Amino acid sequence: MPAPPPVAWSGLRYSPAQGGAITMDDADDRRAYASERDFYRRLLDLGGEDELEPLLDQALALIVEVTGASTAYLELYDEADGEPRFWRGHRISSSDVDAIRASISRGIIASAVGKGLTVETPSALGDPRFEELGSVRRHEIQAVLCAPVGKSPPIGVVYLQGRSRPGPFGPSDRARAELFARQLAPLADRLVARRPGKDVADHTLAIRERFRAPEVVGRSRALARVLQDASLVAPLDVDVLITGPSGTGKSALAAAIVTNSARARGPFMAINCAAIPEHLIESELFGAERGAHSTATRRMPGKVAAAEGGTLFLDEVGELSSGAQAKLLQLLQAREYHPLGATTAVRADVRVISATNADLRTKVAARQFRDDLYYRLHVLPIEMPGLAERRDDIPELVEHFCAEICKRHKLAAMTVARRTLAACREAPWPGNVRQLANAVEAAVIRARGEQSATVLEHHVFPEAARADDGELGFQEATRRFQRRFVEEALARNDWNIAETARQLDLARSHLYNLINGFQLIRCR
Repeated sequence: MPAPPPVAWSGLRYSPAQGGAITMDDADDRRAYASERDFYRRLLDLGGEDELEPLLDQALALIVEVTGASTAYLELYDEADGEPRFWRGHRISSSDVDAIRASISRGIIASAVGKGLTVETPSALGDPRFEELGSVRRHEIQAVLCAPVGKSPPIGVVYLQGRSRPGPFGPSDRARAELFARQLAPLADRLVARRPGKDVADHTLAIRERFRAPEVVGRSRALARVLQDASLVAPLDVDVLITGPSGTGKSALAAAIVTNSARARGPFMAINCAAIPEHLIESELFGAERGAHSTATRRMPGKVAAAEGGTLFLDEVGELSSGAQAKLLQLLQAREYHPLGATTAVRADVRVISATNADLRTKVAARQFRDDLYYRLHVLPIEMPGLAERRDDIPELVEHFCAEICKRHKLAAMTVARRTLAACREAPWPGNVRQLANAVEAAVIRARGEQSATVLEHHVFPEAARADDGELGFQEATRRFQRRFVEEALARNDWNIAETARQLDLARSHLYNLINGFQLIRCR
């Protein structure tokens, strides 16, 4: 086959036959040369990025700028199973990214990845190759430029859709996209390879050597900062305020602080201030003498007395009534308090750890929280970040919850598919760790119902995963082929695992994983 002709590219010439070499065609075209030189320099600058997500964000922004695409999407695949491991979108909403992942032009992406060649069309809707695809018709897709990232087999794909400039993508756009994809491949591969099985380096490793916190799961930089702050206050007999959104694990952090304190062997009394009626909160906290109120038929010790010599944890401290706030201030300042109906103060040897998801400064401004109590609590605050700030912790949290849930419900241990971990990492979790834990529990139950030993993506996201079942995508088609291939090999060998593994050139452990992942059951 003759080599394709060089493509004119402003003042340069891009020659596929020469491996993408770019030579000067018009020495006087300094403006074009400067533009291409700037593009090269910015491509090379990507190599200085040490984190994968910023690299992908910068790369997509660059290719959109130089090609005039309206939107861009990039996938990187797991070399073990060919499943998308990382994906990013540019100038598109998270719902649009989900739509692309689920259906949009999966046939176009599959063509680029399957053949290892760039796919270009001025209008997918009018292209005989793609016009019958349901996603193309549904979204009325026009100009598309899709280039594989890396050599055969590709490690990913960059997908450009729509134009912010007049006309379709031109030869220079294609040349830049292919050069971009080639340059991106080793950079992305290097950063992916640097990420261990948990997807990120453990930034908490050093701090965990001196601060025991097994109940606080994660390894991100954001969590490392939290543990560092906690390690500073834990050995000191000072009161602590933990802030952060609801469901972030403030209670677990409080327990870790206690574990690493001199009061570790003392009692740990926790009370949720928002869960107790306002007229009972003072009695619950500080106790009541007999006859102090209608239900005090005898002397009632409170949580402060029960925590003597140990720690009192006040969750949602911002919900305390004004009367309880005054008594808490007295406890923090003088280490004494008055039970309801008592005429003398009671001394208290107790450490107080408080937590809240409320903005106490706003409450102070609105006269809903005492300013003197706020300043007394706010001496050593620790802010627990939401999952949006510690996405690198999500895969480890998912596996942790899966193991804990299986143990709690007395189920056989389950594994979580890599694709599931990647999808969880990218999904929004407004309810933070609490919402994630509930989602994993539901996923384990669904997987159990399907007799699967692996938690798959549709177990966690049943609605999103099945929203486009009518269109068979490349990844799903590959999965179904693999399933049928393994199933037929097992049947030929009467489910002799050793022989089947030998014929398929697989380790027996890998074959068992495939059997579990594909939910294969021997029919007798």
